[in-house]
This record gives sequence, structure tokens and C-alpha cells, in this order.
Amino acid sequence: MHDSDLIDDLEWTPEAEAKLKNIPFFVRAQARQRIEALARDAEMETVTVDLVEQARLEFGQ
Repeated sequence: MHDSDLIDDLEWTPEAEAKLKNIPFFVRAQARQRIEALARDAEMETVTVDLVEQARLEFGQ
């Protein structure tokens, strides 16, 4: 097991958090999980607005 497997929460920039708040509340938790999965796959420790935008394009939002 890697140390990164033990960390549940990633840091989010304020701009990325603001983008997340624009997502409807009923899918926001799922969107957060998918965005954080992308961040982990990219070995990122912080979710950026660019990553949120990438996720939006990938998931067709």
C-alpha cells in the first residue's frame, strides 16, 4: 500500500472549489469523487481549476 492510498482528501484551490459549487448539488459529491480520481491518476496533490475544466470536458458537462 502506498502512502497516497491512505490520503482520502486532496487539497482544492479556491478557484477549483468555486467551479465545483457551480455543479448541481445532487451530483456534486459524485463529481468531486470523479475529479479527485483524475487528480490521483495524474499524481496531483492539489485539484486545480484546470483539472475541473478537464473533467467537465471528459464527462460531457
